[in-house]
Amino acid sequence: VDMERQRSNVLRMELLGAKVRPVTTGQRTLKDAINAALRDWISSVRTTHYLLGSAVGPHPFPSIVAEFQSVIGREIAVQSRAAFGRLPDLAVACVGGGSNAIGTFHPLRRTDVEFLGVEAGGSRHHGAGAASLAHGRPGILHGAYSYVLQDREGQISETESISAGLDYAGVGPEHAWLKDSGRARYIAVHDDDALRAFHWLAEDEGILPALEPSHALFAAVAEARRRPARQKIVVTLSGRGDKDLEVVGRAASR
Repeated sequence: VDMERQRSNVLRMELLGAKVRPVTTGQRTLKDAINAALRDWISSVRTTHYLLGSAVGPHPFPSIVAEFQSVIGREIAVQSRAAFGRLPDLAVACVGGGSNAIGTFHPLRRTDVEFLGVEAGGSRHHGAGAASLAHGRPGILHGAYSYVLQDREGQISETESISAGLDYAGVGPEHAWLKDSGRARYIAVHDDDALRAFHWLAEDEGILPALEPSHALFAAVAEARRRPARQKIVVTLSGRGDKDLEVVGRAASR
């Protein structure tokens, strides 16, 4: 499923020499790809190095990803001081597994900057979408204890989102701590609202955001409308929308 939704990214990887294997189990989304990668790694650990781009999975992978992605928050601090002389009042970032958001929040966690993480609410008739922080409960997924979408027996629930990168039933454990400590707020944005934000930015600024940060953009605009004009809000655009044009086109034709 995700190879279809991310076809242009798959093609780029193959052109650079990668062998991309499709997952044929489960919903065939991020959770199932991680399952397959971990199984392969465990069976070939002497010759294989496991790499993970999201802030999920067993230690130390969430910490490694948070450290590398922290370049986002550090650049926000430098560029905000250059642009308006201080740190922003609010930082907004999308949250699937949570790498983009933790890279935004982690370097700023000891400042007064407010944090807003935005999860995928899916379609309005699905229920939880892929919003594990908004609708999940504590559990273990891929070797990490965090918030997980699960049924009463603890089995992982199916997820739904127009965005492949947010379509995950869990979230990185540092986000669970930020939620429980009250340091960050987390909300869910539905597919149709993310699409609205995608079109806003495309039409007004000529920028095609990926569908993942389009969720954050919608939430940032909503926050801006209810806050004083003097406040500064930063929203991270964590990807290009080229990869999502087919998905956006299909949604527009429905």
